[in-house]
Amino acid sequence: MYLLGASGHGKVIAEIAENNDVVIDGFIDTDINKLSLLGYPVFHQIPSEVIEVVIAIGNNKIRQKLVSNYANFKYYILIHPHANVSKRVILGEGTVVMAGATLNVDANIGKHSIINTNASVDHDCVLGDFVHISPNAALAGNVSVGEGTHIGIGATVIQGIKIGKWCTIGAGAVIIRDIQDGSTVVGNPGRIINK
Repeated sequence: MYLLGASGHGKVIAEIAENNDVVIDGFIDTDINKLSLLGYPVFHQIPSEVIEVVIAIGNNKIRQKLVSNYANFKYYILIHPHANVSKRVILGEGTVVMAGATLNVDANIGKHSIINTNASVDHDCVLGDFVHISPNAALAGNVSVGEGTHIGIGATVIQGIKIGKWCTIGAGAVIIRDIQDGSTVVGNPGRIINK
């Protein structure tokens, strides 16, 4: 398996793969100055053959672009052994669940999403593709998060809230109302500062 992206996020994902006894063939990164990471080689070209990959890049738009540009990838799902994931959770291909994260019963997580360190996604939440739930963020039950949305570190979303596509929820924000597509929200309670 290859990790696409040789940076800090890639290091965390590499250790998740190692903890799951997944063989890492190396990283792929366009930065020609990167030659190795964690003892693995860094390649600078995408192979033409079908390869197994996890996109190890935190930026949601970049992950989406890579998925649309390269059809020769087979995607892994990686779950840290110290994550707490219900057997009734649905995880889309390419999704990564970090250490300490909790995913409760009937949560449905889209493709190529990131559930970061100690994040909590409660029962019946539905997350679109390319979502990133940052460390220590908490989603109560029945929350809906649209494609490409980034929930910032330590943010809190109360039960039943609907957050649109490609939103940015700021660090520590408390979301008590539905949020429209493309909004940037900060504060407690959360207020929209940009659309």
